[in-house]
Amino acid sequence: MCGIAGWVDWSRDLTSETETVKHMGEALTSRGPDTAGFWSHPHALFAHRRLIVVDPDGGVQPMVRRFGDKEYTLVYNGELYNTEDIRKELLALGFKFQSYSDTEVVLVSYVAWGEACVEKFNGIFAFAIWDNTNQRLFMARDRLGVKPLFYSRLRHGIVFGSELKAILAHPAIDPVVTTEGLAEVFAIGPARSPGVGIFKNIEEVRAGHLLIGTPDDITIRQYWKLQSYEHTDSLEKTVETVRELMIDIVERQLISDVPIATFLSGGLDSSVVSAIAARYFAQQGRDALHTFAIEFKDMEKYFQANAFQKSLDGPWAQLISEHIGSIHHRVIFDTPDLEAHLLHPLFTRDLPGMADIDTSLYLFCKAVKEHVTVALSGEAADEVFGGYPWFHREESLKADTFPWSLRLAERVNIMSDELKAEIHPYEYVQMRYRQALDEVPRLAGESARDARIREISYLSITRFMPTLLDRKDRMSMGNGLEVRVPFCDHRLVEYVFNIPWEMKTVGNETKGILRKAMEGFLPHDALYRKKSPYPSTPNPDYLALVRSKALAMLDDKRSPIHPFVDENAVRALAAMSHNKMEHRPWFGQIMGTAQMFHYLYETNEWLKQYNVSVR
Repeated sequence: MCGIAGWVDWSRDLTSETETVKHMGEALTSRGPDTAGFWSHPHALFAHRRLIVVDPDGGVQPMVRRFGDKEYTLVYNGELYNTEDIRKELLALGFKFQSYSDTEVVLVSYVAWGEACVEKFNGIFAFAIWDNTNQRLFMARDRLGVKPLFYSRLRHGIVFGSELKAILAHPAIDPVVTTEGLAEVFAIGPARSPGVGIFKNIEEVRAGHLLIGTPDDITIRQYWKLQSYEHTDSLEKTVETVRELMIDIVERQLISDVPIATFLSGGLDSSVVSAIAARYFAQQGRDALHTFAIEFKDMEKYFQANAFQKSLDGPWAQLISEHIGSIHHRVIFDTPDLEAHLLHPLFTRDLPGMADIDTSLYLFCKAVKEHVTVALSGEAADEVFGGYPWFHREESLKADTFPWSLRLAERVNIMSDELKAEIHPYEYVQMRYRQALDEVPRLAGESARDARIREISYLSITRFMPTLLDRKDRMSMGNGLEVRVPFCDHRLVEYVFNIPWEMKTVGNETKGILRKAMEGFLPHDALYRKKSPYPSTPNPDYLALVRSKALAMLDDKRSPIHPFVDENAVRALAAMSHNKMEHRPWFGQIMGTAQMFHYLYETNEWLKQYNVSVR
């Protein structure tokens, strides 16, 4: 994986602006700690930071290739899992290659098929190509949006980058936030509406979209979206198809010229990925698979089961590791570790995020990077297979809003009257919710309940999953670790999206079709264990820590968050939090009271550290 940045201007000579784009690239150093590259043209400047995974010598970027009298330049962040399939097709068309990297395959694919090249790709990617002959910029992002890509339109051009920080490094872009940005941070966040870059004049290339820039115009086109169709496969055929897809996907994603491992929490999703990987390693005669699990110190002491977290993961991870024969690593953190790195995620996300869930993942990826450069994760299975509680609870199914944000009132309660009057939080969230529902591909003849499940599935894949993919990308790439997500393979997503709910939950089991497909890979009790989400520390020391941070923030009259919060409401919440409180997540499953304090503290630091102005 890598970091990319660039500046195109069709109206002026950019030769004297090389330092600007080099600085944009340097802002992405953590994404590509191995090498830096730069390319200059009078109307286009590209910068690249590389994390070497495949073909160290042949994959150097920016990559320039000439075909006759035409020249093309590419900067690319991603990984193709069908590289060899495409290479064979291109060789048959008469193209020659100078390397075995997927980078060159992406570039030659564009030369061969133009913008239709993206339809050939199976992988995760964000890239930009400068077509020198036609003075044309082409950018694209993978179907599910695993890899990030932001841009800003200038008067006669465009700047782009893998992360917001790269674009903010450009002198024409100021860290200004409008009403929309405030609404996103305070009412939608840590989620983010697709396409929104939070800062004024910064946009996101949406998942499954491409961008074409010419001297005359910048156009955006969607090249992939979920489709609804009648599922006609039998249960047996569906089980077989899911199994075959999972095996093919994981095995394809184990290609690497550097050490590779898997995350193994002990839950179903990471266990499935790890079991398939371990079997493949054994079949290939490779050394034992390394697996990694995150835990918090004294979880046994402080853990209390609730509707969202049924049991501890640690013992199950060890059981799975022994079953599949992996070399297992337990990465254990304590509250002081979180405190020491409380704000690191802010500077990798460039936005307030998922509190201790971000911090622990950041530290986990940092520890994993000491051993390997690439890891596979079980991320996204819950969105794809319907594992979250909101797929199963009447409260969520009947709610006329995003099911992971049912308690918007608790957020509005701590907003200042001025902020509420500015952003109209209830109306804003409802508007974004309606936008999402308008996109849902309907299936004629579905029952009302099945249609609602389809809506929840679509919302989860296109609105909730991107939040977790952003988190996974930034926390991993912030440590120079590439994390792959097999459950985001578009073939699997397309197929499972249309499996009827009664079949998807076969045996009256959450994610029943996945469990049934993976029988024989895992012990029965582990395969049918109830879901437990990504761990958040239950240690009361963490609550005390972030509560004190939030109160200190309020006590400091210089804190930039003051105009946006109701100080009395925050202090009242702090006072109540000393008592035993029901776990009432205000976002997702595990962001509760402690995470509210953390989010407010992080938002204040974001306003301060990024010198954000509101206009």
